[in-house]
Amino acid sequence: MAVLPIVEVPDPRLRLVSKPVAAITDETRSLVADMIDTMYDAHGIGLAAIQVGIDQRILVIDLQEDEDEEGKPIRKPHAYINPEILSLSDELSTYNEGCLSIPEQYAEVKRPARCRVKWQDETGAAHEQDLDGLLATCMQHEIDHLNGVLFIDHISRLKREMLMKKLNKARRAD
Repeated sequence: MAVLPIVEVPDPRLRLVSKPVAAITDETRSLVADMIDTMYDAHGIGLAAIQVGIDQRILVIDLQEDEDEEGKPIRKPHAYINPEILSLSDELSTYNEGCLSIPEQYAEVKRPARCRVKWQDETGAAHEQDLDGLLATCMQHEIDHLNGVLFIDHISRLKREMLMKKLNKARRAD
């Protein structure tokens, strides 16, 4: 398992529509393991394959909401291969989103509060589930990545320009 480099804006790969995974192989499972390591190393809760330069419809999520007796997050990563949103609620929720591909930048994003999603896991088993709360938000955010969409595409042009100026300023300061 390895930590992979994360692709950051303005890299054009982030705008690609990722290809479906035709067959789940040992190579697929190895990529999933590397993506999980990369997500934890970057202190994220979700990561799409395109964010590590692989244009396949794979994402990993671990909200790490539960803690052990010492207050450390309990890791329960999940892989979603060929995920697809089947339905979205009319009710919206707002979350202050960030992205590993747009480091240290956050913005309030409105998304459907609930969604129904189908996917395959790394064994090839099919799943379908209704999601809500942070998991629904994170799933929509990561599936957006698979479709070449970034969270900043959901905010006003003015806010997006301000966020990108802030990011570029931070990069120059490094």
